[in-house]
Amino acid sequence: MRKHLEPIQKFFHGDLTEDAETLKTHSHDASLFEIKPELVAYPKDVEDISSLVNYATEEKKNGDNVSIVPRAGGTDMTGGPLTESISLDFTKYFNKIKEVGEGYAVTEPGVYYRDFEKETLAKGYLFPSYPASREICAMGGIVANNSGGEKTLTYGKTEDYVESVKMVCADGKEYEFRALNKKELGAKKRLKSFEGSIYRSMSKLIDDNYELIQSAKPNVSKNSAGYFLWNVMDHHKGTFDLTKVIVGSQGTLGIITEAKLRLIKPKQHARLLVSFLYSLDSLGDIISAVLKHKPESFESYDDHTFKLAVKFFPQFSKRLGGNLFKLGFSFLPEIFMVVTGGIPKLVLLAEFTGDNEEEVSRRAKEAQKELEAMKITTKLTKKDSESKKYWAIRRESFNLLRQRLKNLRTAPFIDDFVVRPEKLAQFLPRLNEILSRYDIIYTVAGHVGDGNFHIIPLVDPTDPKLSDTIKNLSHEVYSLVFSFEGSMTGEHNDGLIRGPYLSMMYGPEIYKLFTETKKIFDPSLIFNPGKKVDASLDYAHEHLLKH
Repeated sequence: MRKHLEPIQKFFHGDLTEDAETLKTHSHDASLFEIKPELVAYPKDVEDISSLVNYATEEKKNGDNVSIVPRAGGTDMTGGPLTESISLDFTKYFNKIKEVGEGYAVTEPGVYYRDFEKETLAKGYLFPSYPASREICAMGGIVANNSGGEKTLTYGKTEDYVESVKMVCADGKEYEFRALNKKELGAKKRLKSFEGSIYRSMSKLIDDNYELIQSAKPNVSKNSAGYFLWNVMDHHKGTFDLTKVIVGSQGTLGIITEAKLRLIKPKQHARLLVSFLYSLDSLGDIISAVLKHKPESFESYDDHTFKLAVKFFPQFSKRLGGNLFKLGFSFLPEIFMVVTGGIPKLVLLAEFTGDNEEEVSRRAKEAQKELEAMKITTKLTKKDSESKKYWAIRRESFNLLRQRLKNLRTAPFIDDFVVRPEKLAQFLPRLNEILSRYDIIYTVAGHVGDGNFHIIPLVDPTDPKLSDTIKNLSHEVYSLVFSFEGSMTGEHNDGLIRGPYLSMMYGPEIYKLFTETKKIFDPSLIFNPGKKVDASLDYAHEHLLKH
C-alpha cells in the first residue's frame, strides 16, 4: 500500500506499518477467516483518526476502494475487524481508562477488559456485561459487538450500560452521542453540520417506520444482529438515543474513540451449583427448573471441553494463579470421572448471588433439591476457591479448543443463536436432528439461562467440502432459529459470517432500513464495509482459513 502509506505519513502522528509479521497478525481474529490488510495504523490522537477519515473520503471520491476498520483485542468471532485496506489498531495508544467515578467509568477502546475490571473493582464497581473472553478482549470490541456474558441473564447486555460514546463520523469530526430529550433533539436537528444531518435523517427514518421497526425486534432476551433501531426512540422516557444503533454496529457507522459506561455494585455472596448431565433429553426441563430460583448466571460447557480441561489442568493452574498441586487435587473427582468413563455430556453452572448469605444458600439448595429429584448429579460448592476451576473451564473453553486440537480448527458459524428458554424443549430435538445429519464433531457451551447456545464445530480446514457444509448447515440452523422467533446472534454479532443472513432474519423492509442507516452515517462507505449490510456470502467463503 505504498500508494497510501506515503501520503498518510505526512499527516499521521501515530505509527504506520506494513511489515509482514504485523500484517499476518492483523489477518486473523477468532473467526474462521483470513484477510490481510494492506496497512496497519496505530492512531495517537483523535486528530489522527479525523485526518485519516478525511483522507479516505477523498480517495473514495477518486475511485479508490480504501476503507478504515477499527480493531482492539482481535478476539471477534465473526471476522468483524478483518480488512484488505486499513486496520486501525487502538491497543497501542488509545488504551487509557480516563475516569472511574461513582457508578460509571470512561474508557478508550484499546483498554483490555482485564485492566478495566481491576480499576473498577478497586472502587467497588463492576461492568457486568463482560464476555467469556474477559482475559484477552478489549473494551472497543465489547461496545462494537454489544457483548454479553455470564451475568447478562440478570443484568443485561452492553447496550444497557453505555451512557454515551464519542465517535469520529464521516465528516472527520468527533461528536458525542447520548440520550436526548425532545428539546435537545430539536436543537440537534437544527444544526447545519453533518451531525445535524444524522439526527434529521435518523429521526425521520424512525418516525416514518416506527410500527414496522418495533414489530421487527427479536422476541428474545438478547440480540446482536443488525442495527437496533427499535431502541432509539423511547416514548416512555421521552428520549432519542443514537448510542442504541452505534453500540453493536461493529465500526460500520464511525470510529468510536471513547465510551462512558454505567457500572454496578457486585453482590457480596455467591454459591455455585454444578450439574452433570449424562443425557441432553431433559435439558429444557432442567433449565426451567433452575430458572425458577433466579440464578444470577446460568452457564454450560460440554464433554469435549471438560476432557480438555482435565487433560491440560497445569495451564489452568496458571490462569487461576494457584498452586499446581492444589489444583490437581481439586480436579481429582473430575479426573476420576474421566478415568472411569463417566464423562458428562454437559456441565451446567448456576450461580446464585445476593447480599444476604443465608438467602443465597437457600435458593441454591432449593434448586439443587429440585434437580436431584430429577435424578441429576449435582455439586454445591462451599467456597469461592472451589468454584474457580469450573468458571475457568467455562471462560477458557473456546481458547482451549482453539489451541489444543491437532488437525482440527474451531469454526464458529452457528456459534451464537438464541431462542427463548421456554421454547427449548421443542427446539432442541429439532436442532439435534439437523446436526445428526452432518458428519462433524462439535462442542456446546454458552448461556443456557437465556437460551443462548455456542455450538462450535471442529473442522479440517483443508476439507474441500467445508465451504458447502458451512453454507448448508448455517441455512438449516438459522431457518430453524427464525421459525422459533429467535436471533442468529445473541452477543457475537454479524460480521462476515452472519451479515449475509440479515435479510433472511429480518425481511427486505427492515434490511432496507439497515442499509439506509448505514448510508446516513457513512455516505462514502469507508467504515468497515461488507459487514452488517452488503455482506457477501461468496466473499466470506473465499476467505476461509485454509490451514
